[in-house]
Formats: sequence, C-alpha cells, structure tokens
Amino acid sequence: MSAVATLPSSFEGFLGNTPAVDSLRAAIASGRLPHSLVLSGPSGAGKYTLALLLTMAVECERQPRELRAATDDAPEQPLASFCGVCSNCTRIAAVGNLEEQVAAAVAAREELRETDKKETRVLIQPHPDVLILPPDPPQLLIKLGQVRTLIQRSHHMPSEAPRKIFLLTAASMMKEAANSLLKVLEEPPDTVHIMILAENPGELLPTIRSRCANVRLGALPVEEIEALIAARRHEVPVKQRTLIARLSQGAAGRALGFDLDAYTAARADAMVFLRNAAAATGAAAGVRGAAAELDHSALFKMTESYRAGADGQTKTLALLRALALLLEDLLLVDSGTPELLRNTDLRAELEALAETLPFAWIERASQALDQVHSGLRRNLLRNLSLDAFAAQLANPAHA
Repeated sequence: MSAVATLPSSFEGFLGNTPAVDSLRAAIASGRLPHSLVLSGPSGAGKYTLALLLTMAVECERQPRELRAATDDAPEQPLASFCGVCSNCTRIAAVGNLEEQVAAAVAAREELRETDKKETRVLIQPHPDVLILPPDPPQLLIKLGQVRTLIQRSHHMPSEAPRKIFLLTAASMMKEAANSLLKVLEEPPDTVHIMILAENPGELLPTIRSRCANVRLGALPVEEIEALIAARRHEVPVKQRTLIARLSQGAAGRALGFDLDAYTAARADAMVFLRNAAAATGAAAGVRGAAAELDHSALFKMTESYRAGADGQTKTLALLRALALLLEDLLLVDSGTPELLRNTDLRAELEALAETLPFAWIERASQALDQVHSGLRRNLLRNLSLDAFAAQLANPAHA
C-alpha cells in the first residue's frame, strides 16, 4: 500500500527504479505489456502507486507519449504516459489511498445483514474496466470469492476503456483462490491485464510465478531517502532523518509516511521479547545475573495488551515488523557489519544482545515469527500466539 494519499501527476514524480518504470512504459507504448505481471518490492516501495500509474497509461483517453532520448545502448523510444484529466484517469487516480478505500468497503459490508456479510468480499472498482482486489479482512488474504469475480469479469469486453485491468494488491491468497487464479493466467483474454503486487514473490505458487512477467522495485539508497525526507517532511528533526531512512528500508513511500513514535512504541514491546530470551539463554549458559533479569510477568503483561480490539491487528503487525527488523539487525551485528544497522539508536544494546543470542537462536526466532504471521492469517487469538512465541524463544532447550 502506498503511504501517500495522492498519486504523482506524472511518471517523473515516481521516485526511483527508472529503468524498470521506463521498460514498462515502453511496453505499454508498443502494445506489449504482459497480460500477467508481478510487481514486487518491499512495503512502501511504491508498487500500488506504480500499478495505478501504469493503469492510467493503459486506459487514458488521450494516450500521450514521451520520447526517451537515444543512448549508446538503445535507440530513441516512445514511452507511454497519461493526461491525468480525462474521465478514465481521474476515476483511477481517485483510489490513490488504498487504506481509505478498503476501510470504506469494510464499513459498507458491516451495514449488510449477517447472512449477506459472509458472502460479500472487499472489492474496489474505481472504473467499470478496473477492479482492485485487496486482502480481505480480518484474515487479510485474497479470497476465492474475489478471484471468482475477477474470472467472471475478465470474460467481458471492456466497456469504456481499451483494456480490462485487475490489480491484486498482495500475494497472500487462500489456496483455493490461488488455484483458481492460475486458470485465468494460463489463458488470459486478449483485452485483460492482471497485476499482482508482492513483497515476497515466494508467497505465490511457482505455477503462478512462471506465468507472469516479474518486475522488481529495488530499494533506494539511504542518502536519497534522507534527502527526500528533508525536502518533504520539514517537521522531522535532522537527527531522526537517518533513523527513518534506515528503518524505511529504501522505500520512499514508507519513509514519507513513517510514524516514528508508533514504531518506537512497538519496538519497545519487541525488545521485551529479546531481553527475556537473552536472559533465559544466559541463565542456561550459567551467565552470572542472567536469571535475575528474566521477568516473565513483564512479558506476559505486554502480550496481554494485544487482545482483540479495534486496532489490535494493526498493533500486532507493527510489533511483528519491529521484531523482524531487530532480528535482522542482530544478524548484521553477528556477521560483523554493525554499520548497516537499521535501529542505529539501539546499537549498543543490540551488540550486547548479539553476544548472548547465537545465530541458531536468531534463525529459530525468524522461523517462529513466520509461524505467528501464519497463525494470524488463520485468525488465531493474537495474545495466545504471542504468548506461545515468547515461551518458545525463551526456552533455552531450543537455543
């Protein structure tokens, strides 16, 4: 999802990954855009924003073109663009804030009768020929009903635009949904383009990946992200720019919308896991004073706060993301590259933790974290999943 509510007014406003973007624009201009495309990259890299810009370029009524200057390696080439003012462009641009659109769709579903809620899936349709399929709450998976709607509508001819375009904004799908999608990817209608946005393409079935062109959006350099923050977020103190730039992992959209206060709150809870695990591991190894530092009451008091609530899932996901970044930082310290740390303000404590927590523990913790994510998708109780996770990490027998 994009952290920015409004779309750039042109492709020039899309930050980074110029070769990949120009390649896709050239494909549209020549009529060779793949019918099935996976846009991959980290959260906040601009996958959703770019997908909408490409959709506008395909569907624009005016079909403007720009020329890419010739180089030693390539001749002059037309690049597709969009006018931004025609009926097709304006309707597509109106859904630039996906979170807002999903929230409105979920609220509308809640107004239905109970029997109708179960059969109603979240779909965003800004234009008769453009359909957006976000993960359906609360499991946050692409569901079978959503894919069935895609298949049904893919067999209809476009009504107001040159093509029918379907955007799946995540790679996480129910097994039945993934299998059903495979059928339309095998023989897509000539007038259809399907774009799948994925942080990790490995979540997709190999049979789906093999039927799609894959374009990856790479991370931007830390210095470039810092300059972007300085230019667009004047309220951010100088000392925090580097921290946010590193924590955003090279994703421009994430950096522009990064809430450092919310992240540090989630990180504080994540550090409770690591400190208790380090104390348990140290106690098992006979480290003096380690047992005294072990405080399960603080740990379970913290996980108790993650019981179901209006913002419970958002809070849990923020905790898991913070914990994943901390585990990656421990690996960087362990590998002798602490200069690459993301949580630069915690360097001293992370280096101390890395002396107690071995590589095998970090690897097991990462695997356990994946299990928690899997449990959340199956709608398991959040606090119980976190309690089990904490107990597993603090068990020195598995270290």
